Amino acid sequence: MRIEFYEDNKEIVAGMTLRDDKEAEGGNMALHVCISPDNVMKNRAKLAASLGCDLDCFVCPEQTHSENFYKATSADKGRGAHELGSAIPDTDAVFTYEPGILLGCFTADCVPVIFHNKAAGLIGVIHSGWQGTVKEITFKVFRHLIGQEGCNPKEFQVYIGKALSQEKFEVDEDVHQKFNDLGYAQPFIQHNNQTGKYYIDNQQTVKKQCELAGIPSEQISVDRACTYTDPACFSYRKDQSCGRHMSFIMRR
Repeated sequence: MRIEFYEDNKEIVAGMTLRDDKEAEGGNMALHVCISPDNVMKNRAKLAASLGCDLDCFVCPEQTHSENFYKATSADKGRGAHELGSAIPDTDAVFTYEPGILLGCFTADCVPVIFHNKAAGLIGVIHSGWQGTVKEITFKVFRHLIGQEGCNPKEFQVYIGKALSQEKFEVDEDVHQKFNDLGYAQPFIQHNNQTGKYYIDNQQTVKKQCELAGIPSEQISVDRACTYTDPACFSYRKDQSCGRHMSFIMRR
């Protein structure tokens, strides 16, 4: 099981699983796009063992490219861990204050956002495909955590994981207009006059949303590996039958 760890210490473990052809279905972690659920469960069991936790500690959302987020507690342990039906419904971000809960989201080109606020004892994950980005899910999650949950924005550490690069995120006018309407994504948009296509940096747009919520730029780390070109990654744009990475975080 190959894992990119963004943080691993006595308090927090956070990272992203990678593609590995030695594993079942290349290390696919998602039940909604698998050849066999048994293969995914084997991969998830390996991840749990490597992190020193049980699969019943996992909490996974049913991702729908929404702007919805959910506050998990110990009562949610195991939701989405063993089958799709128990996942947190219609949700693309999950956070919790409780230790011993592993929060996860699944991506193949979309932007995963992993974060914690040690002072508040808070951890969370966000799935932000382009639809989630134009709905401003990341900004809305942090606005809630800061405004409603009372978290200090200066205490957040944010990891933006591997995703489709700007070079490979080619879109037409309709998607370009949605990003342009945000009012702050223009620096992350390029236009090819010959093809009429636009190229958008979704990661940097999401980073900007974190900054607009009040998180200092120096506390936001961006993994610039492109899921399309990196052989350690799944890419839906390259191969629509591909598996998914799992981005995760847990307080020990």
